[in-house]
Amino acid sequence: MKFTLGWLREHLDTTATPERIAAALTALGIEVEGLHDPAATLGAFTAAYVVEAVQHPNADKLRVCRVETADGTVQVVCGAPNARTGMTGLFAPVGSTVPSTGLVLTAAKIRGVESHGMLVSERELGLSDEHTGIIELPAAPPVGTPAAAALGLDDPVFEVAITPNRPDCLGVRGIARDLAATGIGTLRPDPAAAVAGRFPSPIAVGLHFAPGTEDACPIFAGRLIRRVANGPSPEWLQRRLRAVGLRPISALVDITNYVSYDRARPLHVFDAAKVQGEIHARLAKSGEAVAALDGRAYTLDDTMTVIADETGALSIAGIMGGEPSAVTTETRDVFIESAWFDPIRAAATGRRLNIASDARYRFERGTDPEFVVPGLELATRLVLDLCGGEPGEVVVAGEPPDLRRRIAFDPARTGTLAGLDIAPGDQEAILISLGFAVRSDGTVIEVTTPSWRPDVMGAADLVEEVARVHGYDRIPALPLPPVSPVTRPAVSPAQNRVRWAKRALAARGLAEAVTWSFTARAAAAQFGGGDESLLLENPISSELDAMRPNLLPNLLAAAQRNADRGAADFGLFEVGPQYAGDRPEDQATAATALRLGAAAPRHWAGGQRAVDALDAKADALAVLEACGAPVDNLQVTTDAPVWYHPGRSGVLRLGPKALGYFGEIHPRVLEALDIAGAPIGCEVLLDAIPPTKVRPGKARPILDAPDLMPVERDFAFVLDRDVPAANVLRAVRGADKALIQSASVFDVFEHPSLGEGRKSLAIAVTLQPRERTMTDAEIEAVAARIVAAVEKATGGRLRA
Repeated sequence: MKFTLGWLREHLDTTATPERIAAALTALGIEVEGLHDPAATLGAFTAAYVVEAVQHPNADKLRVCRVETADGTVQVVCGAPNARTGMTGLFAPVGSTVPSTGLVLTAAKIRGVESHGMLVSERELGLSDEHTGIIELPAAPPVGTPAAAALGLDDPVFEVAITPNRPDCLGVRGIARDLAATGIGTLRPDPAAAVAGRFPSPIAVGLHFAPGTEDACPIFAGRLIRRVANGPSPEWLQRRLRAVGLRPISALVDITNYVSYDRARPLHVFDAAKVQGEIHARLAKSGEAVAALDGRAYTLDDTMTVIADETGALSIAGIMGGEPSAVTTETRDVFIESAWFDPIRAAATGRRLNIASDARYRFERGTDPEFVVPGLELATRLVLDLCGGEPGEVVVAGEPPDLRRRIAFDPARTGTLAGLDIAPGDQEAILISLGFAVRSDGTVIEVTTPSWRPDVMGAADLVEEVARVHGYDRIPALPLPPVSPVTRPAVSPAQNRVRWAKRALAARGLAEAVTWSFTARAAAAQFGGGDESLLLENPISSELDAMRPNLLPNLLAAAQRNADRGAADFGLFEVGPQYAGDRPEDQATAATALRLGAAAPRHWAGGQRAVDALDAKADALAVLEACGAPVDNLQVTTDAPVWYHPGRSGVLRLGPKALGYFGEIHPRVLEALDIAGAPIGCEVLLDAIPPTKVRPGKARPILDAPDLMPVERDFAFVLDRDVPAANVLRAVRGADKALIQSASVFDVFEHPSLGEGRKSLAIAVTLQPRERTMTDAEIEAVAARIVAAVEKATGGRLRA
C-alpha cells in the first residue's frame, strides 16, 4: 500500500514530519517499508528553456539546442522529435546521474557537435515507460525550478505493509484514522456527501442467488450518470496515481482507482450503452466465459460470482471487469457499480483463475459493507466534478450484512493481558477514536465494533487495540516469575536418546541420512507395512504413497543410489519415526543403521572382509550402550523379523522385550527392491529401552579405580554347535560377579575330532581383585566355578 503525504493530509490535519509519521505508523503495527522523497532523487534536474533548436549539420534525426538553464546557456544535442524552439523541458547537467540507467553524464561530441548535458524523458527519470519524446512542461515554470516541483512530485511517498487482518488500512482514510488516535493529528470530517438524483434509473439492479448462496453478494448498488465526457483525468489525479504506482488510463477509470486507494472501496464503471436490461449479481454458470480487461478470456464455474445482464456475464465480481462493457473515450452514459462480495469466495475465485488485482486484494480481506452506498456517492461527486454529466437515482438491491459485534469489555484485562495500567476513561477514549461505539455503566464497558473492523472478535482484540495506540514501547519490562525453584531439564530422556544414538552411530563411521517419512507401498509391504490405513490420500509422489513401517527401505534405496555412483563400501544411519498403524501409540522412534561392502580392516589386519551380521550386532550394541541399556544382561534370540536372513540375524532382548534387531537383509527383500550386494542392518527401538535410573542428588559417584593388577585366564569349552555364545558368556559372568570384570569370545573351532555337531568356544576372562592380590588357590576356585556354571547352563565341558 502506497500513499503520499499530501494525500494523507486530506484526511489528517497534521503538521508532523514524514519521519515522525513513519515512526508512529510502525508503532501502530503498520510497518513502513519505505519512505521515498522524489525531490531527493530528482534534485539534480531543473526546468530549462529551449532558446533555439536547429537541425544537426551531420544527422537527420538530431537537433542542436541552445538551452537556458539556472547556470547559464548551454548547447545540447537532442534526438527527441518534440524538441523545438520555445519549449520548457527538464535539463540534466554534466555530472548528474540518470535514474533509470545509472549513467553519469559527461560532456561529449555527438556527430562532431559538442553537447553539455541532456534534455530528459519520463522513462529516463524513472517516472514511466514514456520515451517517445522529452518532457515538456506545459505550465512553463521559471528556469531553474526543481524538477520535482515542476512535475508536482515534491510529495513524499510512504510504502507500508498491511497485515491481512487490517483491510480498513488499505485506504488512506483508515491509516489517517489510526494516526489520529495516537494524537499525531486530527481526523478531518468525512466528505462523502450524498448526491441527489435527477431522474429515475432506467437500469435496475438485482440479486439472483439460489437459497443458501445469498452471502456471495448481499448488497448491490448502482447509479447511472448521463452525458459524461471521458478523457484524460486532471493533472493532480494523474500525479497522485503515478505516485502510488498506478498508470492513469482515463478519468472514469482513474476515479475508481482513486476511491479504491482513498477509501478501500473498489468500484467498477460500465458503459451503459453496452448493458442490456437489468444488471445483477449471480453465480456463474459452469463453463461460462468472460473476456476480462487484462485481454484474457476466463472460463468460470458455478462457485464464482459474476455481474451480468440479460446477455450474460459482464465481469468477474470482486476480481476484474469485462472488456465488452468497458468504458472508453467514446462513452457518454456510465453505470457505476458498488457492491459487497464474500471475502472467501473472492479469494477462492482469484486463486482458481490466477488473477491478482487490486479489487481482489481488497475484497478477499473484507471491505466495509456499510460504505457501499457512501462510496458510490463519493464516486458520483468525482465523476460530476471531472467529467460532468447528470446523475440518476441510486438503485440498491439487498442490504449490507451486519458485521458489527457487541463485546463486553472489562478495562482491567488490559493490565492482566498487556501489563499496562491505563485508566478506564482513557481506554474508552482510545476505542472511540478508532471508531468503536462505547457504552459504560461504570464497571463493564459494552463495545460495538465498527463495520470496517472485521478482525476484532473479542475482549483480547480490544486490549490489543488499546495497547498499540497507547504504545507497545510503554509496556514495562518485567522478569517472568519462576514457576519452580528447581530447574527442569531442557530436554526429555527420549530426546536425549535420539542425540546419543546419533552420536554413537556416527562414531562408528556411519554417515547420517535424512529420508522421507513416506515410502513406496510395495517397499513398505516387504517390511510389514502397506496397510490401507497408512496409505496417503494425496502423496507428493507416486513412489512415496505410504507411511514407512521401517527406516530400512528408504536407507536401502539411498544405499543403492550411492552404489550406482561408485560408492561400494559405506554405511548409513537414520534416527526417526516409523509407523505400525494410524494410532498415536503405533508410532515409534528407531535408530537404524545399514552397511554395504567391505568392513574397514584394523591396522594390523591384511586384506579386507565383507561386512556380516556381527558388524550389525556391534552397531546395535553401541547404540544400546550409549542410551543406557543394560548391555551385559541382554539375550540374543534368532526370531528376527522376516526381512532379515534366517540364521544370519538375531534379536536383542531384555527378558521378553525386544530392544533391537540385527542381521543380513533377506535375499527375497533385496530382489523385490532391486538392491545389489549383501547389505547388513540393525534397528534399535529407542522407546523400548528402559529408563536409566537416576540417583538422587547432584554429586558424582566416587571414582572406583582398583590399584591391583587384573588376572586373565582363557577357557575352551566343547559344546553343541547350536548353543549360542551369548549363553556361555552369561554363564561365565554369573559365576562370580564380584571378581569377573569381563568375558569375551576370541576363538571358535570345529573339527571332526571334537565329535559330530560339536564345537570349541574359547573365552577370555578378566578377574579384578579389589582388596588384595589373589592367590593361586583363589584363582583356581573361581575357575572351577566358571567351569561348573558353563556346564550347568549349556552342557559344555572344559576342553582337554
